[in-house]
Amino acid sequence: MNTSRRLEGIGEYYFSQKLREIEELHRQGKEIINLGIGSPDLPPHPSVIEVLQQESAKPGVHAYQSYKGSPVFRKAVADWYSRWYGVALNPDTEILPMIGSKEGIMHICMTYLNEGDQALVPNPGYPTYRSAVKLAGGLAVDYDLKKENTWFPDFEALERTDLSKTRLMWINYPQMPTGQLPDKNLFERLIAFGRKHHILICHDNPYSFILNDNPMSLLAVEGAMDTAIELNSLSKSQNMAGWRVGMLVGARERIDEVLRFKSNMDSGMFLPVQLAAAKALSLPKDWYDGLNAIYIRRRELVYELLGLLGCSFDRSQAGMFVWAQIPPEAESGFALSDEVLYRSGVFITPGGIFGSAGERYVRVSLCSTEEKFQKSIEKIKQFLAQKSQSHV
Repeated sequence: MNTSRRLEGIGEYYFSQKLREIEELHRQGKEIINLGIGSPDLPPHPSVIEVLQQESAKPGVHAYQSYKGSPVFRKAVADWYSRWYGVALNPDTEILPMIGSKEGIMHICMTYLNEGDQALVPNPGYPTYRSAVKLAGGLAVDYDLKKENTWFPDFEALERTDLSKTRLMWINYPQMPTGQLPDKNLFERLIAFGRKHHILICHDNPYSFILNDNPMSLLAVEGAMDTAIELNSLSKSQNMAGWRVGMLVGARERIDEVLRFKSNMDSGMFLPVQLAAAKALSLPKDWYDGLNAIYIRRRELVYELLGLLGCSFDRSQAGMFVWAQIPPEAESGFALSDEVLYRSGVFITPGGIFGSAGERYVRVSLCSTEEKFQKSIEKIKQFLAQKSQSHV
C-alpha cells in the first residue's frame, strides 16, 4: 500500500518520535528527566474532578452529543470570554466546542484551503500549523519572527510579498515557543492587515493566563469579528490537557462554515467532560494566581539550569516554557539538546523543530516538579564538570 501524496514531506511529530527514543533509554536502565513537553503535571481543581465524577454516574449522559456542544459549556465559554477578555459572544452562534484546539487547527485548514492556496505560518512557531496547511492541500509560507523585532510579524516585509493566494494567517500570542506577549497595537495591526488583504487571521490562544497578568483576546479589537477567529483551550490554564477540551470563537458565519467540516469528522464530546469544563471556566482569580505562583518558582530553577549551559534568555516571557538562545560556541540547538540528553540524562527541546528561525535556541518546559528541576541542575553540573576535566 502507498500512502497518500498529502503525507509527502510530513514526518512523524517530533515529540512522538523523541518520546520513543527516551523510552528506549529508560529500557537501557538510564534515568532520563524530560523537560521538553508542555503537558501540565498538575491536576485540575478538585471541584472540576468532582463534577466529572458526579455527572459520569448519571445514567442518561452516555449518548452521542450535539456537534455544537452542550449549551451549558457554550454559556460558560461566553461568560469566561466576557469576564477575562472583555469580549461579548453569543453562546448559541459564536462558539464551537472542539476536542482540543489542535483539532481546530486542522478543521480550519480543511474548511478554508483549496489546493494551491497559501497560509502564512510563523517561523518559529507551532509545527502543527505547517502540517495542517499541507494536509489540507495548501502551501505553508513562513513569515519570520525575529528577536530584534520583539518576535512580532514584519508587516512591511509582508506587504512586499505576493499575497494574492493567501487565505489564512496563523498567529499565536503569547507566542509559542518564544513566550512573547502581545500588545494592543500588534492586534490592531493584524486586524487591519487581514481586512486589507481579505485574509482570515487565525489566533491560537492557549497560553494567555500562564505567567501573564493581562490575558488578551484578538477578538477584543474593533472589527476583529469581520476577519478573525480564535482558538482557545483548557489544556494549559486549567490543567486539562488530556481531557481534550477547547473551543473556536468567531462570527456566526465562520462557526457555521467550520461546523460543516467538523460535523463530518467527529462527534460531540462526552457530556460530563463538557460540564466539568464549564466548572473549570468558572474558577476565580485565585486559581490562576496559585498556578502561576508554582510556575514562578519553577521558572527560577529553569533560569539557573539554562545559565549553567551558557544560554541567554528574556525574563519577560509568558507561557509555560522558557525560550533561550544557545551560547556562540554551540553548534546548534539540536546538538546542544542531544549533548545534554546523552551526557546528563536531561531532555530539553531544540528550537529548530519550530522552524529555521529557532535553530540557535532551545526551549525548556515548566511542567515538572521543583525536585526534578533541582535534580536536573545537579545532573548538568556533573556533566559540565566531567566535560571540563576532559578538556584539561
